[in-house]
Amino acid sequence: MTGYMITFEGGEGAGKSTQAQRLYEAFEREGRKVLLTREPGGTKGAEAIRELLLFGGYSFSLRSEIMAHFTARCDHVDQIIKPALSQGYVVICDRYIDSTKAYQGYGLGNGDKDLIRYISNLSNLIALQPDLTLIFEAPYDIMRERCRARQGRVDRYEQLDENFHYRVLNGFKQIMMDNSDRCVRIDAHRDMEAIHRDVYDIVSQKLFELKQ
Repeated sequence: MTGYMITFEGGEGAGKSTQAQRLYEAFEREGRKVLLTREPGGTKGAEAIRELLLFGGYSFSLRSEIMAHFTARCDHVDQIIKPALSQGYVVICDRYIDSTKAYQGYGLGNGDKDLIRYISNLSNLIALQPDLTLIFEAPYDIMRERCRARQGRVDRYEQLDENFHYRVLNGFKQIMMDNSDRCVRIDAHRDMEAIHRDVYDIVSQKLFELKQ
């Protein structure tokens, strides 16, 4: 692959989607080949699975829910991400495998080791790891206030209780510890412009290093 893949991760209300959009716009203004996409989603089929998982109102077994996320991911990777990378694009992806591990593995699965291993094994089959992952962190109360201020539908994960969301946040902390070579923590409890400058500088520096 000649391109570069950046993933934006974090709990509900961390501000990652806003910052992913801003980085995309900044790179586009500079004339870079850049693609912004999301998970679950990114293709028509994956977006249909997203709608089912987030708003369908169905109760899946945990393993089947994980498989549904990976079904959407396979379609997304095969049809969108890998072709873009092969053409030299910078791919900015709002959520990826780490979200499945944090939400399903740690949040819903309480960090069960067999479940985490199950997700890791499926991840190995995807065979595409990001070059850089930015994990956005902010105090839980602030993140919840941001969620309450949002317009639009509330998905099933946002509706889950406080304990679930704390497990997700702790899951992301563990993911950062386990993958310090590619994960960078972003302090998301600041002015949006300051966060954008940090994100832009971190990603630009990484891109510069890869060219050396």
